Amino acid sequence: MSSWWKEAIGYQIYPRSFKDTNQDGIGDINGIREKLPYLKELGVDFIWITPIYQSPNVDNGYDISDYCSISEDFGTMEDFKQLVYEAKQVEIKLIMDLVINHTSNQHYWFEKSRENDTNDYSDYYIWHKPVNGQAPNDWQAIFGGSVWEFDETRGEYYFHTFAKEQPDLNWDSEAMKRQVFAMIEWWIAQGIDGFRIDAISHIKKSEWNQPFCPERPFEHFQNTEGIDSYLKELSSLLKKHQMMSVGEASGVYAEEATKWVGPDGHFDMMFEFEHINL
Repeated sequence: MSSWWKEAIGYQIYPRSFKDTNQDGIGDINGIREKLPYLKELGVDFIWITPIYQSPNVDNGYDISDYCSISEDFGTMEDFKQLVYEAKQVEIKLIMDLVINHTSNQHYWFEKSRENDTNDYSDYYIWHKPVNGQAPNDWQAIFGGSVWEFDETRGEYYFHTFAKEQPDLNWDSEAMKRQVFAMIEWWIAQGIDGFRIDAISHIKKSEWNQPFCPERPFEHFQNTEGIDSYLKELSSLLKKHQMMSVGEASGVYAEEATKWVGPDGHFDMMFEFEHINL
């Protein structure tokens, strides 16, 4: 596999504030297209575009309601395909944000999953029956409050690492993983060059009976034991298609880096945040 990224210069684009071409006050895909010559002049080799998927925007687009649709704020799928084509003409690679720890609670999968515990989507998310009329445990979400939110329709609690509007996907569900991997391959077929994989260190959770520790508030859903099996499946798919991969890996320390990145690791590169505590 080519390691072009080792000597490449990247440029992160937050589309909403990058370049507005239709005077609606919101940056758009056509704005990125318009600025490709400028980016090339800067010496940029690849652009990382933060989420442009359909989303209610509770969390700046990281709450996705449709993985295969472009938010109308940013344009259309035809606009995106033209961006991919024009970027290739000026030899700029395109990296997408991939958000697969969670979706929006307005995603079709979640809307079906919450209906009952017997339908085809029932295990796509993490559900738990009330324990003595309460949430299963006292773990705290990264955005504050409990990780559990009670759903009146299903009569159960669902798990969310971040906001209550961002229910976590259940990586123990083979059906869910097949859907996610098919979605990834669909985007690869659009001609992109890689993914920055959001919040990937949170996809494995500990047993629910583990106690909450204020000094390590997220330890039970951050780089927990058993996550490697999930990551191997994902990395195998990305390597098969020679996709550049960057894993956002909070909770991963320097001594674990070789397991996460490099020739034998899960990803080509990773984001980690432990240095901010030094």
